[in-house]
Amino acid sequence: MKALDEIQALIEARKNRVLTCAQIGMNEFQFTAFRKIFLDEFGKSGLGSDLEKLLRHSSIETTRQGTGRHTLCKKGGVP
Repeated sequence: MKALDEIQALIEARKNRVLTCAQIGMNEFQFTAFRKIFLDEFGKSGLGSDLEKLLRHSSIETTRQGTGRHTLCKKGGVP
């Protein structure tokens, strides 16, 4: 999916910036723990899989099922 790849590329650029900022403000032990949690949440097992499911689900909903014709009924209801 092209849209998913584009979204993930945008997220990847911001992940690197956030990790750099976190590294400035934390000692090495804290940063290692933060980096592991952060990458798990925003990687393939976290946000990546959620986005993939969301985009797959939204593309399924937009496809039409059936002919799209209205069912005609007699005036006055069932005889």
